[in-house]
Amino acid sequence: MSAGGFLGWLALAVLAPGAAHLRAGRRRTGLVLLSCHAAGLLALLAVALTTDNLLGMLTEDSWLIAIAAGSAVLGLAWFALIVHSFTVLRPNALSQGGQVLTGIFAGLLAVVVVLPFGLTAEYVWTSQQTLNDIFVNPTPDPRAEERVRPENPWAGRQRVNILLLGGDAAGDRAGVRTDSMNLASIDVRTGSTVLISLPRNLENVRFRPGTPMARRFPAGFRLPADPGGGRSDLLNSVWEYSDAHPEIFGGRQHQGPKVLMDTIGYTLGLDVDWYALVNMWGFARLIDAIGGVTLSVEQDVVFGTYNEGLVKQGTRRLKGEDAMWYARSRTNSDDYTRMRRQRCVLGALLDQADPATVLTRFTQIALATKELIKTDIPRPMLKHLVPLALQVKNARVTSMQFVPPLISTGYPDWQKIRYLTAKAIRDSGATGPVAASAAPSPTSSATSSPTSSPASSPASPRASSPGSTPASTPKSGLGGTPRKSATPSPTQELTEGCGAL
Repeated sequence: MSAGGFLGWLALAVLAPGAAHLRAGRRRTGLVLLSCHAAGLLALLAVALTTDNLLGMLTEDSWLIAIAAGSAVLGLAWFALIVHSFTVLRPNALSQGGQVLTGIFAGLLAVVVVLPFGLTAEYVWTSQQTLNDIFVNPTPDPRAEERVRPENPWAGRQRVNILLLGGDAAGDRAGVRTDSMNLASIDVRTGSTVLISLPRNLENVRFRPGTPMARRFPAGFRLPADPGGGRSDLLNSVWEYSDAHPEIFGGRQHQGPKVLMDTIGYTLGLDVDWYALVNMWGFARLIDAIGGVTLSVEQDVVFGTYNEGLVKQGTRRLKGEDAMWYARSRTNSDDYTRMRRQRCVLGALLDQADPATVLTRFTQIALATKELIKTDIPRPMLKHLVPLALQVKNARVTSMQFVPPLISTGYPDWQKIRYLTAKAIRDSGATGPVAASAAPSPTSSATSSPTSSPASSPASPRASSPGSTPASTPKSGLGGTPRKSATPSPTQELTEGCGAL
């Protein structure tokens, strides 16, 4: 056998284990190896074709551990196969130069064959550790258990509502100040999503009647002004205040997430299922992990204590720190401009985090994600959310921002907020552009009383589904039905308006 033929049979043994043994005359061994290889491929195909929700199952601990262990074993087996195939082909029958050439090739081939199995084992093990660090259930929660139905978690439901928060903790205060608050309402059948943004500076926030915070603040969340004139009783302070005052909750600690979820759900007329808190500077590390994000910066954005930083105007790829300053800088910007820029960063990240990027930078992304997210989503629920997330990726995502002039943040019209929320969810089921329709009077928020409460409109659990009746109807002036106008719906595409002056 020539050196070229030797190398060809050795390479064929990688794809068809046992081929080299058949060439060497070891018929029984070769057939056994080929049969085992074929049986393994058929078994994998059967699993892929018969397993419901395969991608979701791949988030389960048992599957991840089995895949990691199996990859390690198969990598060693293929390494041994190449070495043994090299041996049975009798390289000593070749010339000295042929022996050197085939020996080097066999060594390189054995290493190359092991690499995919090793990387698979590493990626899977990293995934398992990351998921277990993020999605935890430290204490049994009957409410969470009720939602995790193994057979069909979405039975009888049309939407899932997840509160997406952005914030950071400071060493001199308890809890977290949530400067970005978005609720994603997802249609479990189509993946169509409405992203509802609430401003951080929403005042006189109302709490669900009968709750400890409602008893403490029956007329709305109101505290004396800070010594510097600022306020610590805005919507973004609810989590922080709740964590700092466990006495309100009978001494129970860390009630901030639960209170904020219930408060935002009550404000919008929805039932919030879970929350996910993103550490804003951890988010910057995630952007760096995927290699940056391309954004159209509509005008120069100045940042820093002394305005020493600058994100220049134009379309460019930003690293994580610059992307976060673009989203969060308050210099020459109001809260509503920042909300729009945050939406643009989120939309760009969703568009640009393609599977190829995630795969090639997997370890960096996993490490950044562990530092990034805090959530109460139960670990067993993850396998059901994965296919839903894939639907969202390819579905219509619209957004609504409750900012002036749509509402007054100082004296919010709670009924109007609920009405528009229900309408946005209902319209998200439309296949075409959102048409102009009946809308509340623009003067509604301006004329509403600072003591008006959402209590006058009962909460609608889970939100009305597309086609259902809104939970409440805003009033025009002192009473009556909403006036019809030609004002278009305030909902918009996620990246609409991004990059525009």
